[in-house]
Amino acid sequence: MDTVTRERPYRWLAVGLIRREAGNPDMAHNCPDLITMMKQLIETASISSVQPALDMSNLPVIELLAGWLEDLGFAVEVPAVPGEPGKANLIARIGAGNGGLVLAGHTDTVPCDEHLWSHDPFQLTEADGRLYGLGTADMKAFLALALEAARHETAKTLTAPLTILATADEESSMTGAKALVAQGKSLGQHAIIGEPTGLKPVRMHKGIMMDAIAIHGRSGHSSDPSLGANAMEAAHAVIGELMKWRGEIRARESNAAFAVPYATLNLGHIHGGDNPNRICGDCEIHIDLRPLPGMDTEALREELRARVRRVLENTAFELEFRVLFDGIPALETAADAAIVSAAETLTGQGSSAVAFGTEGPYFKKLGTDTIILGPGDIEQAHQPDEYLALDTIQPTLQILEGMIQRFCHNDQTRR
Repeated sequence: MDTVTRERPYRWLAVGLIRREAGNPDMAHNCPDLITMMKQLIETASISSVQPALDMSNLPVIELLAGWLEDLGFAVEVPAVPGEPGKANLIARIGAGNGGLVLAGHTDTVPCDEHLWSHDPFQLTEADGRLYGLGTADMKAFLALALEAARHETAKTLTAPLTILATADEESSMTGAKALVAQGKSLGQHAIIGEPTGLKPVRMHKGIMMDAIAIHGRSGHSSDPSLGANAMEAAHAVIGELMKWRGEIRARESNAAFAVPYATLNLGHIHGGDNPNRICGDCEIHIDLRPLPGMDTEALREELRARVRRVLENTAFELEFRVLFDGIPALETAADAAIVSAAETLTGQGSSAVAFGTEGPYFKKLGTDTIILGPGDIEQAHQPDEYLALDTIQPTLQILEGMIQRFCHNDQTRR
């Protein structure tokens, strides 16, 4: 994919923090209709990836959103993500006072295998009662829906602020959300992250962390084991200890709200040695650990390392630990929080828990009660022919408009 041809000049590239004044609230809106917004967002590629060759700037998407939000009368701020050239967040706010509501989504998508798609992933295609395109479910379409729900709001009618938040690099590193925390950005009292949940409110999710354990032994000729120290055999002992620890974690704590009610540890990758007739000198194991709410990822990481060190202490092996992904904390928003109660009322469904991670824990650090609630299904995310069903658009708008009425207006008669 040619990333250069998909990009264009921007009004603000060399500025670390961009503040833009609100548009004239009395002027006619130039913000396009909902489907046009979706179309332009899908056509504007913004892949984030840990592979530099695939990674793109999200500034084209930020530029679109900023222009539309200004047309709707929002004051727009575009803080750059430190250390990530070409990456920025967007914070757009209308209305004054405290509290209020945040409608949040990420601007990036995962990479895709274009040859596996029946439709062009970078075009919005309507077929079979669905809108196809990369980001329709996860989750550019939600950003367009948030703007549509806010289209007729003005600073004069709001009694608490409404904020539209668009972040960078959720799919790869969470650097956008982490930057908001580091910068101490004030968001609002209540937030909805529009990840695909089938319009079912989610108030809890597991965390995630990924680590590498490298074992360094000594190679030698396979005809005489005493000539070396076999790192693969040491890895066998380490794996045994990891499986024992996994069982202890599972027995230690559970949460029936989750389909898998305990923390999971996955042995996802192992590589060692280079030839059958050489003693394996080095072996590396990669693991994925998904803790429950209330479990501290750093404490788990230290416990993991201590267990592995004990297995190989007083041996010829050396250990090296690497953080592959520092982790997303687990999220838990109180069952009686106002945002949870409102979501349950408007959707007619009880809140639930999911295994995938979101930016919610970072918003929580900023003092924002957060739920996950959006159209589409997580099963469509990261898949060829990702889509959003057309019949979910109107229900989504009704829920978002109801939430805006609940948290940004004194008059709640339209709840």
